[in-house]
Amino acid sequence: MEQTAPRSAWSQLGSFSAAFWMSNVIEMCERLSYYGLRVVLPIYMLLAVEEGGPQFTNIQKGEIYAIWAAIQSFVPVFSGGYADRFGYRATVAVSVIINICGFITMAYAQEIAAAMSGGASVGVAGHPALYNAFLAGACMLACGTAIFKPGIQGLIASQITAETGSFAWSIFYQVVNIGGFLGPYLAGVMRLLAWRYVFFACAAIASLNLVWLLFIKEPERERRSADLRELGMVAIRGIGGIMEPRLFAFLAIFSGFWAMFYQLYDLLPNFIDDWVDSSAIYQGLVVPLFAFFGSTPPEAWGGNVSQEHMININSLMIMTTVSAIGYFAGRFRSMTNMTVGIVISAAGILMLNTNQGTGILLAIVVFSIGEMLASPTKMRYVADLATPDKKALYLGYVNATVGIGWTIGSWIAGPMYEQTGDKVALARRYLEETMGLDAATVKALPKSEVITRLGAELGKSSDQVRDLLWSVSAPSTVWFTFAQIGLTSMVGMIIFDQITRRKLAQEEPVLIGMVALISTLCYGPFYGAMFAGLMIVRMVAEKVLRVSGSEDAWQPGAIAMGLAIGGGIVWKVVT
Repeated sequence: MEQTAPRSAWSQLGSFSAAFWMSNVIEMCERLSYYGLRVVLPIYMLLAVEEGGPQFTNIQKGEIYAIWAAIQSFVPVFSGGYADRFGYRATVAVSVIINICGFITMAYAQEIAAAMSGGASVGVAGHPALYNAFLAGACMLACGTAIFKPGIQGLIASQITAETGSFAWSIFYQVVNIGGFLGPYLAGVMRLLAWRYVFFACAAIASLNLVWLLFIKEPERERRSADLRELGMVAIRGIGGIMEPRLFAFLAIFSGFWAMFYQLYDLLPNFIDDWVDSSAIYQGLVVPLFAFFGSTPPEAWGGNVSQEHMININSLMIMTTVSAIGYFAGRFRSMTNMTVGIVISAAGILMLNTNQGTGILLAIVVFSIGEMLASPTKMRYVADLATPDKKALYLGYVNATVGIGWTIGSWIAGPMYEQTGDKVALARRYLEETMGLDAATVKALPKSEVITRLGAELGKSSDQVRDLLWSVSAPSTVWFTFAQIGLTSMVGMIIFDQITRRKLAQEEPVLIGMVALISTLCYGPFYGAMFAGLMIVRMVAEKVLRVSGSEDAWQPGAIAMGLAIGGGIVWKVVT
């Protein structure tokens, strides 16, 4: 039979419906608003009270990101079922409204906290009422983002065919990165005007999606009636299914890569803001570039390049080179790409052990190459790993590995950076331990005055104080820790690949031991015991229930997760 030649790119472009293009516009606006806030939020959360910020500690910041990560990564496990059941347009609309509420809540968190505390939170760094109000806004944004993803992807899928699918999804991925690339520039301009304008601008851009939705018609085949009982069962099945042995082992072991990965967005902004001297890049590149357009860089940059513009090199590289990297990676096994990608990314993380801007940029470039090898191939690897009857199950849960790594990584990074990397915290310690100042006096210093006070005591400028603290402290310790986590994850993936390829008769007990070992080496004995314990409970529940068939496969996992969640609630109440 004669084989039909593939349609040209121009022919495929012409075949896409207006709803397809409008769905991509919605995705770009959502990413623009999300990353517009995301890239500058680590700086805002630590901003001094006297400068208009909440002045959270690194520990509080880490807790907020950990909770954010858990919500954003695990809600899609079952929210996709809601999108299929109740309609894509409605799902996207609800997510947009939740996101807007999140942006506005964070913008007015200080006023909300003052009302909640009777004014006690005003001027108090990291006050519990302020923390709770800001966390509520972050949770709304995380939840809205989690609900948005299945809805918009469902709209895209309804507008394409098998013939045009590959090209259509590549367009979608490109649009994602365009939004992610433009977001930091939006935030950079807004925060120079006023920090609150960042939240307002992101809310305004997100609200545009309610207008664009009016131009999209809900696919007829997706209109179904709501059923509250089914609503609950979708969530329970989703929670239980994640505990399938091979799947959960992969999620736990590969999570180390994501624990390392997300520090590029959550921790690196603060590290650059604290330590990095990018004046050479500023004078050699930024000033001439602004002069070419008849302008000068913002005075607020202080002779350095802002952190959001430096980190945006990552989005720029992905936007321009991911297709070429993907084509090259297609010649090798998924496991090979993931292994090499993690090694390269870990090398990039280790290269962050510098306070020079050029070195930081080079590290981000190296990290980005590793990311483009390791991250996209996870879907292909998981599809190959699953048996034919479990492919949909595995692919539906694969992003949960991001949630595990991002959540635990945030718990680890906050206290570690507070102790070893935060410049102001180290300066306070130096004033007290080396300069001999009274502890109460040092503690009473406003955050924005600590470096100035240390400089006055030493007779040094702020830049000289920064260099001194860099030389006598170990602010880059955190990067060695996360590089070790990433490399341990890589070793675990190699061993996991060998175990699953051999199809051992006692595979599940072997995987349990493997997960316990790798998780302990990555995160510590608590997490190693917790993950292994979950798998053991699931295995025992399966034998007790004697479940058979894919329809009941979720039940043992649901029991394990239910006991874990219940135990966590009891522990929280007791302690």
